[in-house]
Amino acid sequence: MTMQVSKTIGTTDKVALDAPIFDPVAFRLSDEQAGIITRAREIGQSVFAGRAATYDREAIFPTENYRDLHRVGLLGIAVPKKHGGLGANYQTYALAAAEIGRYCGATALTWNMHVCSTLWSGPLADDLDMDAETRAEHERRRAVHYKRIVEDGAIYSQPFSEGGAAAAGGVAFGTEARPVEGGWIVNGKKIFASLSGHADYYGVLCTEIEEGEKASRRNTLYLAISAKSEGVSVVGDWDPLGMRGTVSRTLLFKDVFVPEDSALMPRGVYFQAAMRWPHMFLTLSPTYMGLAQAAYDFTVRYLRGEVPGMPPVKRRMYPTKQIAVAQMQIKLEQIKAIWFQAVTEAHANPSKEQVLRAYAAQYSVMEGANELAALAIRTCGGQAMLRSLPLERIYRDSRCGSLMLPWTAELCLDRIGREALYETGETDD
Repeated sequence: MTMQVSKTIGTTDKVALDAPIFDPVAFRLSDEQAGIITRAREIGQSVFAGRAATYDREAIFPTENYRDLHRVGLLGIAVPKKHGGLGANYQTYALAAAEIGRYCGATALTWNMHVCSTLWSGPLADDLDMDAETRAEHERRRAVHYKRIVEDGAIYSQPFSEGGAAAAGGVAFGTEARPVEGGWIVNGKKIFASLSGHADYYGVLCTEIEEGEKASRRNTLYLAISAKSEGVSVVGDWDPLGMRGTVSRTLLFKDVFVPEDSALMPRGVYFQAAMRWPHMFLTLSPTYMGLAQAAYDFTVRYLRGEVPGMPPVKRRMYPTKQIAVAQMQIKLEQIKAIWFQAVTEAHANPSKEQVLRAYAAQYSVMEGANELAALAIRTCGGQAMLRSLPLERIYRDSRCGSLMLPWTAELCLDRIGREALYETGETDD
């Protein structure tokens, strides 16, 4: 029986809600979509924003935020309705995540790692090829994971990087799964593993290898490994420039037994997804879309003398400030336009044009968010550097987005240039 969670935000301080990043009428969203996205904006602004500085300063995981995400139903945003979730599609999730990122980047980025376990195994997998038997088995298995999330508030993560080319799709993952009776024995390591020590299950991408076989990307498995499993450990410190609340420490797997029902995707389906559903790798970008909006929001409020806790001193009358805000508005609208288009046309087997646009959207958001934050600091002046104000954190949180695999800024540029100039199979020989 599905537990009914409260949809009430439950804050004692009534605040006037910010306008949505993407107006439902202007961007032709349904009432259901608008409701889910509003829910994310409400809890982000009224609850998460007030906690963000503490998570950043102390580099601690936003545990309380996850309890609230569960309470208002957002842990299961992409879980199908028949399993008790909100049944959001890719676009709806992306827009909701941008609203969370607007108020707490670390919460949005880690929430993405959690949501992808349901997004990839849910609407994305439904868009891929499986025979009837495989699909029935996948439906049975994913119901187990969805029940944990919806009823118990279980948190899933998605450790991806290993320090090599695997996260960029160049080679097979070094974390290996050896088949044994009833499941697999997993050995390996994941670095920059967000939610380490705080997730209940780690959604691990690993390579299934039979005795005597060579590692192949085709044999990638997507397994949910319980954090309580023997052989799972978290090591190292976490004291980074930004996104400090993600707590992305190193995960080690030493002879960990993983039962068959822990598979989040059937054999071969992840490889099929990576080849046919490239927008699955665009899901880090909503956080940075939110940070871009946050940099602009702060600048306007600061110049209007409306920043809480600061004297109501207006600085909007100076032409240099007005020009800077105009530049920020133009940059923000450019980012919003290409990004919205990219997340809207996410589906299996996209056209070449759509894939190039997805790369361009990723690049535009990841680079543009920090460009806006830097311009905001220059425009607002010295006080913007104070850690008592959110702009300094927005700048740091946005700084390293372009470094994040699998689609770093450099990889996006490389792929756009190469794929624009060459058709599949073409060479210069």
